[in-house]
Amino acid sequence: MTMIKIDQYFDPAAWGKFTKAAEGRDTPFLIVDLNRIKLKFNEMIGLFPEAKVHYAMKASPAVQVIELLAELGSNFDCASIYELDRVLDCGVAPSRISYGNTIKKAKHVKYAFDKGIDLYATDSEADLKNIAEQAPGSKVFVRILVEGSDTAEWPLSRKFGCHPDMAVDLLIQAKELGLVPYGVSFHVGSQQKSVAVWHDALVMVKDIFDKLMSEQGIKLQMINLGGGFPARYLNQINTIQDYAGSVKQYLVDSYGIDDMPEIILEPGRSLVASSGVLVSEVVLISRKSHEEETRWVYTDVGLFQGLIETLGEAIKYPVYTPKMATSTTSGTVVLAGPTCDSADIMYEETDYQLPQELEIGDKIYWLATGAYTNSYSSVEFNGFPPLEVVYLYQLYLLFLLQQLQFQLQKV
Repeated sequence: MTMIKIDQYFDPAAWGKFTKAAEGRDTPFLIVDLNRIKLKFNEMIGLFPEAKVHYAMKASPAVQVIELLAELGSNFDCASIYELDRVLDCGVAPSRISYGNTIKKAKHVKYAFDKGIDLYATDSEADLKNIAEQAPGSKVFVRILVEGSDTAEWPLSRKFGCHPDMAVDLLIQAKELGLVPYGVSFHVGSQQKSVAVWHDALVMVKDIFDKLMSEQGIKLQMINLGGGFPARYLNQINTIQDYAGSVKQYLVDSYGIDDMPEIILEPGRSLVASSGVLVSEVVLISRKSHEEETRWVYTDVGLFQGLIETLGEAIKYPVYTPKMATSTTSGTVVLAGPTCDSADIMYEETDYQLPQELEIGDKIYWLATGAYTNSYSSVEFNGFPPLEVVYLYQLYLLFLLQQLQFQLQKV
């Protein structure tokens, strides 16, 4: 694998914003450009104008991100009452929030209901009964199991969802319990590379819709397509336009324009990944024997400081160092973190190339790290503090404030 070029990911002006923000700061830290999230959100709603976007909070639960997306009109998918409180504290109305976790305590369901939440995911009888008891009259959607693990870079297990036949039974039971059988959801796996997986899942959903209508007279109102739309990491991916075109065509062919159910999307990674650059420093460079050519490059960021998705080398982040722009020779490296834990290795099997001129103290930039990094960062493993985050939009506002103060002093 050859070394990457920064212009594959950023134009000079955009990259300059990140490098400027990195000057004079102790590493490691994450820089987030909120404007890039805004652009991704606008692209999403432009491609799915009829859909409701429920931002998956777990991707990046920062208040700065919530406030931006709320202002843009986003809804929110919360996985816990703690995420729920954060969204509500940002002034988001309960009608714009869904409780998307199928695993929740009864008292947490009641807490959410008391806060005004009336849309819940479920996939089991026990959870459904909790919702009926603690959130009476609420709308429920049942999550089904779908295939997709073979084509997703961060595949999902069988932890969430149920067989379509069970989903039918749960939706019938929901009505009997006084709930509103509202719809069906699925998740094809995070960083899903196959467009066809959505089609296969939607076929199952259509069967559930038809069976409930024909046999029970229950008309479902909503399809939740989940997340899974990919971000650009090391490898090329299909564009969001490819996914949108295929999904919309199937929906129109299956339901028609006039009878189209409500569509919910739960993007997380695809909205925020490209907004982040994680800045680190080379701590140590070594070899394991006199004969071995592969260098071990240890950085001050690792699995426990935000790069947990490199576990199993699942997510392959683009890695950049300024010496790539001038280097004529490169070599294979192992990239590892700073902690006293033998699992703290990001990439050993994947062929990452870094310049032979790389030295201790050089900066390494981990691109497309805006999703599942700061929220995954350890609190204090080995005493290392949580990952610091710098928001470019805030820096811009600070600059404007400083300029205003300067002008006022001149008056």
